[in-house]
Amino acid sequence: MSEFNVKKTLDTSGLSCPLPVVKTKKALKDIEVGDILEMISTDAGSIPDMEAWARQTGHELLQSNDEGKTFRFFIKKTH
Repeated sequence: MSEFNVKKTLDTSGLSCPLPVVKTKKALKDIEVGDILEMISTDAGSIPDMEAWARQTGHELLQSNDEGKTFRFFIKKTH
């Protein structure tokens, strides 16, 4: 359980780049500005990918967790 008030969870386990980022972008369309999306990935490349994506899009990457074989991201929709 996270300390964030997650509005939606997106599980992209088993998918590799660029699908976690593509699916994250799509999932953000389903939530309101200020809401938080939790994205779960098994692709180690998703850490730098999500950091770069957040910088490019302006959405706020609140936290990224490396849980061994799973990576968990909390993204705040900003626009």
